[in-house]
Amino acid sequence: MKVVRSRAEFAAARLTVVGPVGLVPTMGALHAGHEALLAAARADCTSVVATVFVNPLQFGPSEDLARYPRTLDADLAMCERAGVDLVWAPGVEDVYPLGDPLVTISPGSLGSVLEGAVRPTHFAGVLTVVAKLIGLVRPDRAYFGQKDYQQLALIRRMAQDLELGAGIVGVPTVREPDGLALSSRNVYLSPDDRREALAISSALSAGRDAARGGASAVLAVASAVLADAPGVKVDYLELRGPDLGPPPGHGPARLLVAARVGTTRLIDNVEVSL
Repeated sequence: MKVVRSRAEFAAARLTVVGPVGLVPTMGALHAGHEALLAAARADCTSVVATVFVNPLQFGPSEDLARYPRTLDADLAMCERAGVDLVWAPGVEDVYPLGDPLVTISPGSLGSVLEGAVRPTHFAGVLTVVAKLIGLVRPDRAYFGQKDYQQLALIRRMAQDLELGAGIVGVPTVREPDGLALSSRNVYLSPDDRREALAISSALSAGRDAARGGASAVLAVASAVLADAPGVKVDYLELRGPDLGPPPGHGPARLLVAARVGTTRLIDNVEVSL
């Protein structure tokens, strides 16, 4: 496995990578969810490129950029175990050599709901860095987790609308044995917060299991579970179509939630069959 830091080193190393190429963009602090992304890319592609970059553009002024966990040595060890061929761990000046970009990618109307309503600048930052990484790496496929479902939907639409030439692959959410979705931010949870946070996945499971009763039953049951968890402060709980449009009368849908537990904000979602 080759590890490079500068933009020039990456440009030279990328020339040695043979296709089909799979890209796994990460912000580091890798866990078993990222390992699943790397494994999916390894299974599909001849070469795997991973990036480790904490992207400042997707953090709001009051968010956790400064304290976001940075564990590069452990991240590289996981990448090597997963059979990654090339890791690029650039600095901000390598990704944005001209400083903050004057031109960014607008997420459109889909970026103003759910996460976008709470974090209005977030998705412009996500889409801009993903588009840059796809442009620099030129992968055949890029891999993203379904836990960040709105992000995945927006990246898929961006790749289609802008003809980026990379297939976007969604990889199922990886969970702890008790159901909590893996997240780099789980390290912020105190033991008490960790127990309270289980209400989030429990609510999603209960809502999914109530799907025979229709959309109203899904939301009512999930809401009741969250209402019984005083330590969980819900930002939103919504049922949407697979493309995050209105939920269908029947068929596949997505139940999405964001909530704060202590000082930590967590998101999760499940597929629901109405």
